Formats: sequence, C-alpha cells, structure tokens
Amino acid sequence: MKRLLFIGDVVGSIGCRFLAAKLSELKRTYAVDITVVNGENSAKGNGITEESADMLINAGADIITTGNHAFRRKEGLGVFERDYIIRPANYPEGGCVGKGVCVFDMGAYSVAVVNLMGTVYLDPLDNPFTKIDEILDDIDTKNIFVDFHAEATSEKKAMGYYLDGRVTAVFGTHTHVQTADECILDGGTGYITDAGMTGPEKSCLGVEIKSAVDRLRFRMPVKFTEADGKCFLCGVLTEFDEKSGKTHKIERLIIR
Repeated sequence: MKRLLFIGDVVGSIGCRFLAAKLSELKRTYAVDITVVNGENSAKGNGITEESADMLINAGADIITTGNHAFRRKEGLGVFERDYIIRPANYPEGGCVGKGVCVFDMGAYSVAVVNLMGTVYLDPLDNPFTKIDEILDDIDTKNIFVDFHAEATSEKKAMGYYLDGRVTAVFGTHTHVQTADECILDGGTGYITDAGMTGPEKSCLGVEIKSAVDRLRFRMPVKFTEADGKCFLCGVLTEFDEKSGKTHKIERLIIR
C-alpha cells in the first residue's frame, strides 16, 4: 500500500508559509509517499508565480495543480514549463501554455495526476467528461488521481461517479470549504467533493473579512486583501494499492 497526500487550495504567502511549517511533519507522521498541492491561489492576490511555486515545492510538494486562476498572473506563465506543475487539461489545445497531466515516476510504479476544471458557473472550457475519456486512453498506469476544480457540487459528484473504477481518486477543489463526504465509491475510487483550503481560517475563503462583506453588501468594486491570523491546513490522505490502482482508505485532514 502507498499513500498520497492531497492539499487543498493554498492561499497567499501566509498559506505557503503555514504549509512549509506543517508539511514535513505531516508527511513523516502519515508515511506519505507522494504529495500533491493545489497552488492556483498561492501568489499574493491569487494566481501562481515562480516565487509562490518555489515556496510550495520547497515546502514539500511533489506536484502542483491549479484551476481557473492558473493564468491570472502573466509573470507566472513560465511555471507551466515545469513538468510537475499542471493546469486544467480541458483548456483549449494550441493556444494555452502547459499541460494537464503529470506522470510521476516512483521507481517500481508511477502515479498520474490529472487536472480538470468544471464548466458549470465557470469558464466555458472543453467538456471535462469528454476530455478525461481522451486522457485515460493515453495513461499507462492504474494509479490515477484527479483534481477536479469546479464550482457546482453536482458536477463534482457526477464526475466522481463517472470515473468510479477508472481512476484511483477524485478530489474536488475550488470552493475552499472542506466537505464531509469523503468515501470510497463502489468501484474502488476515493472521492471528496472539496478538499478545503490552506491559509487563514478566520477569513472569507482566505480573503480579509470586511472587504468580502463589503463587496457582497454594497455590490461595489472592492480590492480584496489577504487575511491574516491563525491558519489551518486542509487536505485528504489516500491509501491505495499501487498494483490495482484502487483506494483502500481515504481520510480528511485538518491541521491547525
């Protein structure tokens, strides 16, 4: 049995620093073999940059996934030249930098991480269900983990059931609120609707509370600022059989 740790959206520099403070001990405690971190909000003001990507890697991430903020920072586009940093695979081919799949060589076995983005209430990208079918035809390992970055819980649930028995696990991201529905589906696929976020707990999804309230209360443009204060780390630990690609255990983690 092997263990993969998936960390929910890391928010800002404060989230990166908290990850760096906690991840090493967490990996030792749970004997983690590979760590995947969603870093699409890791830069100040959201997006990902060379600096924030380096902070995540130095903290202990092996692979970084992203989402709808993948290309938010022009100065960060170069990060997608790195094989271990991926963006949603269903961005249109031809004009987008980067790739949506990372196959990580673990020696005796390999692990594939796929990044997809939902289209309900988000950008009208290529159909993620069609795209994942194409991707799975080309992946030569049974150990496949999917970061499905989506807004609608219905779309996330549908993707989980659609991929049951075809991938090792499906982790939902984007909404920054960890859900309590972690499970192993009938076909052996681990699933959770949202892994949560890593960053300041007393906040509105990582944003300073007053600015978020003012934006929703007055409907006027407001500059969001990164919240400060005590942080938490939200993630999911999966134990899987590297020969069959099936999940045998899935556990939510909240580290304060």
